Amino acid sequence: MNETEAQEWIIANFDVSRETLERLEAFVGFVRNEAQSQNLIARSTVDQIWQRHVVDSAQLLLHVPGAITGEWIDLGAGAGFPGIVTALLGGHRTLLVESRAKRIDYLQRAVAMLDLEDQISVAGMPLERVPTHEYAVISARAFAPLPKLLELAARFSTQNTTWLLPKGRNAAMEYGDCREIWPIAFEIKPSITDDEAGILVGKLLSSADKPLKMKAEQK
Repeated sequence: MNETEAQEWIIANFDVSRETLERLEAFVGFVRNEAQSQNLIARSTVDQIWQRHVVDSAQLLLHVPGAITGEWIDLGAGAGFPGIVTALLGGHRTLLVESRAKRIDYLQRAVAMLDLEDQISVAGMPLERVPTHEYAVISARAFAPLPKLLELAARFSTQNTTWLLPKGRNAAMEYGDCREIWPIAFEIKPSITDDEAGILVGKLLSSADKPLKMKAEQK
């Protein structure tokens, strides 16, 4: 998939208005410009942003069952992938969580540039300090290994929350490490941008924020 094919894929799979496409193009330009002064994305992917980052982010929306009626939280938002892309295409409210000062400033400027302050908020703090709230979708791209991620983020989840976790080539291994410890029901979905990468998609079956092993020890 080249950059032209990546843009065509976005248009074919989503109801993309001219305004939304222009905003995506503006965001891609913003990322490329900012990447000259800070390490937002791998330098080897700067010329492949549409394929390696925009499509890679947008494909998560294909795994959301039905319309997103609640809020989306994106953990370790970094360069805004997937959080800004999915918000642009999905139209839902999004909270971007990021603790690094330069990335916080970058995300705030990106949101302002796209005129999305009413839709996207930036929580510039460690995840541990983010107030507990129920979210319809939890996403995390290269944020933390699955055991740590569940430990930190379970309090934002209900039994109806969809988790969307791009895990690259470690998806099966990380799921195997957690499935006997946490009450999770995930599937490993193939990534359309990398034949060897997987996306963990599913639910946390209990709203409790403790793993099964810990709950068993407390009995």
